[in-house]
Amino acid sequence: MTAPSAKPFLGLLLHLAGPLQSWGEHSRFNQRDTAPFPTKSGITGLLACALGRRRGETVEDLAGMSLTVRADRRGVLLRDLHTVGGGLPAKQTVATAEGKKRPSSAATLLSHRYYLADAAFTAAITSDDHQLLHRCAAALKEPAWPLYLGRRSCPPHGPLLIGNGLFRNPLHHLIHLPLAQASPSRHGDPAVEETVMVDFIGDQPLDALTETPEAAGLHDGATPTGELNDYPLDFGPHQRTYRARPVYRRALPLPATQRGGLGTAYLTRIHTYLNVHRDDLHQEADA
Repeated sequence: MTAPSAKPFLGLLLHLAGPLQSWGEHSRFNQRDTAPFPTKSGITGLLACALGRRRGETVEDLAGMSLTVRADRRGVLLRDLHTVGGGLPAKQTVATAEGKKRPSSAATLLSHRYYLADAAFTAAITSDDHQLLHRCAAALKEPAWPLYLGRRSCPPHGPLLIGNGLFRNPLHHLIHLPLAQASPSRHGDPAVEETVMVDFIGDQPLDALTETPEAAGLHDGATPTGELNDYPLDFGPHQRTYRARPVYRRALPLPATQRGGLGTAYLTRIHTYLNVHRDDLHQEADA
């Protein structure tokens, strides 16, 4: 009797880029920070938004999917001094926690909000639940609500879903997809531009990303480099709760020729790549 074939390893690939991104990590009150890469809570929220799930509805299935991020462009950290309520008469000022109105002298509220400017990431989302992956892919193509990169003020500058479907062996493609980076200079030193170091961040070990073995150490991808308190348990408006999860990091030298350029040049390179690898796109839902 022939053993049944193993379920194929499938996943989604997302292009996360825009003028601004902000993936809150320790945000409290008037200090709104950003992690240097997309967080699990942020991506879970993005998928929940696409699916039309309201705050308070379960996100356990979405949070349970694995997330691996490739940092194409880390961007520049930007701080915005945000003001609310200045110049208004007392009766129109922002209310206090007790429901009272603030005096005019204390009407202006200040907050420091941090963003990643001109950053770009490629993310792989994988799961054994292929039906859930297909539902997420369909929702990303036709989202229930507008999608954003961490905060509502940070819309993406193009389609999020790469390939319009599921990829077989998505982590392989996460390494080989064109990078959203400016193309190498034709007048540069070939020795300098032969490779470019690219960081990968995941919630699972990354030592199997390539077949090239590395010495065990802090950044071999097999050992967590720390924890991040971004695994969402409840997105309820009054009881948002998270738990810590391990963070794995690995830096890989990729060919400088993998830089796909910016804007339409990048989109053209992606289109060409997908045409070459169209057999790896899994469009039909599993029975």
